[in-house]
Amino acid sequence: MATADDREQPAAAAPGRDQVSPERADLHSLAVQLRRMNGEINRLVHGFAGDQGLHTTDVQALAAILDAGEPMTPKRLREHLGLTSGAVTACVDRLERAGHIRRVRENADRRVVHLYYAADARAAARAYFRPLAKAADAACTQFTEEELAVVLRFLAAMNGELAPLRSPGA
Repeated sequence: MATADDREQPAAAAPGRDQVSPERADLHSLAVQLRRMNGEINRLVHGFAGDQGLHTTDVQALAAILDAGEPMTPKRLREHLGLTSGAVTACVDRLERAGHIRRVRENADRRVVHLYYAADARAAARAYFRPLAKAADAACTQFTEEELAVVLRFLAAMNGELAPLRSPGA
């Protein structure tokens, strides 16, 4: 693992396919790198979906449930995924049958259903995506904390700019 001192040293090798020099830090280069990363992550997601007998939309639903700051509801999931209520019901049914999620009715209002990622399924997902986590950790060691803070700000800003571009109902 690189130390802070190691990270401050410039790379000895000339920028290659995965390294970007300051001169190449333009919008086109950024778009290429974002597409490449998106493609690599999509390959992992498709592999997980196939291994688990799920649709890729089901994996997107699992990620939304996992990332939600509060208990996910079918309505919020529908809004997040941009699906019809029938499609979300089918998705939630598949995920529940496969043991990935559990539905819990709210005590105060039995009409409200919360969706939770099942502990066993969460462990299976962690195991499958461990190489992605290790790759992210390895990439992070190449940057200072300040640089990582800028990357995080950029990603948050990109997500903020992209959210309004979702198709109607999404």
